Amino acid sequence: MAKTLEDLVVLDFSRVLAGPFCTMMLCDLGATVIKVERPGGGDDSRTYTPFVKSESAYFMSINRGKKSITLDLKHPKGKEIAVELAKRSDVLVENFKPGVMDNLGLGYEVLKEINPRLVYASISGFGYTGPYSERPAYDLIIQGMGGIMSITGPDEHHPTKVGSSIADIFAGLFAAIGILSALHNRELTGRGQWIDVAMLDAMVAVLENAVSRYLATGNVPKPIGNRHPSIAPFCSVETADGFINIACGNDELWRRFCRIVGLDRLADDPRFLTNADRVKNFSELEPLINEATRKRASTELLKLLEEAKVPCGPINDIASVIKDPQVAAREMLVEVLHPVAGALKLPGVPIKLSGTPASIAGPAPLLGQHTEEVLSGVLGMGREEIEKLKEEGAI
Repeated sequence: MAKTLEDLVVLDFSRVLAGPFCTMMLCDLGATVIKVERPGGGDDSRTYTPFVKSESAYFMSINRGKKSITLDLKHPKGKEIAVELAKRSDVLVENFKPGVMDNLGLGYEVLKEINPRLVYASISGFGYTGPYSERPAYDLIIQGMGGIMSITGPDEHHPTKVGSSIADIFAGLFAAIGILSALHNRELTGRGQWIDVAMLDAMVAVLENAVSRYLATGNVPKPIGNRHPSIAPFCSVETADGFINIACGNDELWRRFCRIVGLDRLADDPRFLTNADRVKNFSELEPLINEATRKRASTELLKLLEEAKVPCGPINDIASVIKDPQVAAREMLVEVLHPVAGALKLPGVPIKLSGTPASIAGPAPLLGQHTEEVLSGVLGMGREEIEKLKEEGAI
């Protein structure tokens, strides 16, 4: 079946995570993604552990389905090829520090004159404006500066990063949304545009109620472990053999929960009558809940709560997630065959489309695997010309 973006060509100069995550989503939705890598080394993430038969599992998980070509962008002919590819592309994605693409002669102001329809997305740590714009950045740095670490973890004495690289991932997601928006606008105007996405902006955007709580009260939010600042009980609770999560988002769910765990006396207790009461008095409520929930094993308690339609769930490790029947039913674990690493399982596509379903186009490419294919198929170069470029070090 056709895919939504199968008529689009994306020229991908990005590396590591934010940009590659963005272009991976576009690839899953059908776009042809030409990944431009430096000769000899390629994307930095090709060196990240662990390895499967000499190939980085990290790299393979983020670059599935793309075509890899090698270009030396500092070589005159390498740059010339990049410009020619940009002429024939719909989208360009890069995540260098601001100014790098301009210095290479491949900035938006240059390329828009060559291809006015080009949608050009730049992802960086701090964006192209402001006093921090030229600073380097990695996910950990941005999670710290963006406030998320200050509200994550057990208490204010242990600032904690989120377990996955969400500053990179959210920047990639916002860039993909921006690209799709710009492509829609291009259908109306015939012209592309430049998209400037900053990882720090992405972190501020997803702080959710932490910002509104501070602006409304003047109180600086602190980490409160697995509790929710505005809903209770909405937390992890102890069981006879571990922990589970519960989420009583309204008073009716709270009453159901009380019936299941034998806390009927608390349902009408004035300290816990409403959600606001429970939030205010949670330090008193939490030990009473745990005393009750510790009487049952996790699986037994989950079964009872599920039957009563009280939102709850186990705290799965990654091995349990991989084996989860719901994950399997939603095709969120897909096997691909890599030419070196062999059969690999990768996270599937989370966007389910009824008419033009997205899917993984194939495994991540070997370094430069598609150089000749792209240069001959897209630019019409002959074998002798390609071999000469190799000899000159341009590719």
